[in-house]
Amino acid sequence: MSHTPHELHEEFPEMVDKMTELKQSDAHFAKLADEYHELNRAVHRAETNVEPTDQFNEEDMRKKRAALKDEIYRRLTAA
Repeated sequence: MSHTPHELHEEFPEMVDKMTELKQSDAHFAKLADEYHELNRAVHRAETNVEPTDQFNEEDMRKKRAALKDEIYRRLTAA
């Protein structure tokens, strides 16, 4: 598979160490990061037609990914 865009370490490069720390110390953060990772991969597979889906499902997945990213950012900046 080709490079998957929008990975968390690319989205928040200045917070990679903080993400690593929170993944180990905060179970909820780790769960959010895992959910984001899985959803991001699903979006990428849909966008590249590896696993095609309809436009509405793809849009819904992108919205969920954005919401997860926002929550992850809030937790990164609050911690």
